[in-house]
Amino acid sequence: MLLFRWTIMLLLLTAAVCFAFYAGTGQPRFKRFGFITLKWTLIAAFAFFAVLILERLA
Repeated sequence: MLLFRWTIMLLLLTAAVCFAFYAGTGQPRFKRFGFITLKWTLIAAFAFFAVLILERLA
């Protein structure tokens, strides 16, 4: 549980750093990598919360 929380936070931080690099340099590869990281982070977070909800129901 703690490991998953840290992983989510680190991935969100990575996405934020990528967007900051994009703002600073204007290179689209940083924006693209930031969006990819953010997308998969949100998918993983939703899956994690779905598992928690299903555990509560069962």
